[in-house]
Amino acid sequence: MPLDRDELRDVGLSVATVAGLGVAVAGWLFPAAAPLQTAGLALAYGAGGIPAAISALRALFTERRLDIDLLMVLAAVAALAVGEAMEGAVLLVLFSISETLEHLAMGRARRAVEALMDLRPDRAFRLTADGTTEEVPVEALSPGDRVVVRPGGRVPVDGRILHGAAAMDESTVTGESLPVRKEPGQAVHEATVNLDGVLTVEVLRGVADSTVARMIRLVTEAQAAKAPSERFSAWFGQRYTIAVLAGSILAYAVFRWLGHPGDAALYKAATVLVAASPCAVVISVPAAILSALSAAARGGVLFKGGAALETLAEVRSFAFDKTGTLTTGRAEVRHIRVLDGTREDFLGLLAGIEAHSEHPIGAAIRREADRNGLPPVPVGAIHAHPSEGLTGADAQGALWAGNTRMAARMGADVAPLGTLLDGTETMVMLGRGPRIIGAATVADQPRATSAEGLAALRREGVGRIVMMTGDRRAVAHRIGTDLGLAADEIHAELLPADKVALVAALAEQGAVAFVGDGVNDAAALARADVGIAMGAAGSEVALQAADVALLAEDMGRLAHAHRLARRTARVIRQNLVFALGAMVLLVTGSLFLSLPLPVAVIGHEGGTLLVVLNGLRLLFDPIRSDR
Repeated sequence: MPLDRDELRDVGLSVATVAGLGVAVAGWLFPAAAPLQTAGLALAYGAGGIPAAISALRALFTERRLDIDLLMVLAAVAALAVGEAMEGAVLLVLFSISETLEHLAMGRARRAVEALMDLRPDRAFRLTADGTTEEVPVEALSPGDRVVVRPGGRVPVDGRILHGAAAMDESTVTGESLPVRKEPGQAVHEATVNLDGVLTVEVLRGVADSTVARMIRLVTEAQAAKAPSERFSAWFGQRYTIAVLAGSILAYAVFRWLGHPGDAALYKAATVLVAASPCAVVISVPAAILSALSAAARGGVLFKGGAALETLAEVRSFAFDKTGTLTTGRAEVRHIRVLDGTREDFLGLLAGIEAHSEHPIGAAIRREADRNGLPPVPVGAIHAHPSEGLTGADAQGALWAGNTRMAARMGADVAPLGTLLDGTETMVMLGRGPRIIGAATVADQPRATSAEGLAALRREGVGRIVMMTGDRRAVAHRIGTDLGLAADEIHAELLPADKVALVAALAEQGAVAFVGDGVNDAAALARADVGIAMGAAGSEVALQAADVALLAEDMGRLAHAHRLARRTARVIRQNLVFALGAMVLLVTGSLFLSLPLPVAVIGHEGGTLLVVLNGLRLLFDPIRSDR
């Protein structure tokens, strides 16, 4: 990935500083080339010191802030003042290289997410009223437009497939490593790749509100919102810098009082200045936070700032909404029992009468018939009976489809249906008068990743997992049991206010995360210590209320996100302990053991670089799916 202008400037200055030191060393080694030493030192001080001095003075006079760059410049100037210009040049070289490497490393973490912008296609093929296509800028697309996406092309905006089917590469958006098969009625995201097949897609959102645009906004917000540890390191660095300057002046005064010559006392003070500089402390937290945010984004998990990342590491209780979160949110036919005739005849006839229904149950029955290649039987004279079902007529006479209330109206005996009546699934019966032809049960299904995702959270040390739903108790217990939840972990027939109260009760026992996807989850998402929205293409209200967004509807990512958060917390602790410990050792050595300035420089810059590299390890710990 190419470097930006600022990074190229940093690299150039570092190269010039190193070159200057090299020329100075050559002039020092070869007396015949002595003038080169002065020229080399001038280049090293100019390239390594002047930009840092300008930056430090700008921070001092415009922001009223003491920059760490000021400490390095003062130390180099002090070395020059006591006749140790070469040591000052070594300091500037190491400082320049360290700063450049830090900027490059942090830039890599930032660009890993900014590269999303490059994934967005510029043009789209829009269908016109006469059935032809026209090439237009993606900014010209509006909700309701239809676009054609050919094999190998990227989806221009978020939409829904109207015609065609294809395998979609969604790795750039959701982090899903394997292609996902998409069929009519299913959503597709901007910037995902159509691998095979021609798709006609209805535009659902304009380019400004697309999934990628949301991702970019969330990442921008995340970078702007500092974590508690980041705020502490910034607060510490500013105040500690003042203390270091004061301490160096005090050290000079003390050494002069103890009888040291002026040059020696100034050299000691410069060494203390370098040894005590808090660069490693200040950079240790942002390096880890930004690396973790970038790794999470590549894996399809967006944090709204480092605070959410740090809080997730402390979470030991997870509360889940059921519908659309632990389950697919889409009803499917589960069981069919035929009392009269064949299964095919029953399903075709039931699909025929349900073809006139807009209810999700009717849609599930029609999809089941379509999967079995059964055309709906023509049914007319349809009349809807609210809360009961439908009546109509086919070529053989009157027909009805509905629940037990409809069966009672028709005088039908439902006892032969046996276990289908247990209430754990929604049942639709088909009959003629008092005779029941058969029945089908329809139910929401657990996501394929939910059970393993919950088990992975338990393996990560999560102490309590609960499921909350407004659905019937029998349905909730069926889903909860399938997911391995205990009876006391399943809470059913809840209103949104009840979910908030339960989250508050869990919060009394420690940090709690709530995972949901709908408008009715917004209050619970906001009340939890960490709110997690399932599917960034879902409810806008849920996404705004949440602290974390799972782009892929894969529960396995949640356990990986929790593990990444905990690992980030460990890395931050490691960095702070190392940075503070190294600083104490260097300051002690410079005060009591006559630590040479070059050694202090190497210890300071080497420590800073090590904590940055330790934080960058998190870049290579992306969230992934175990499927």
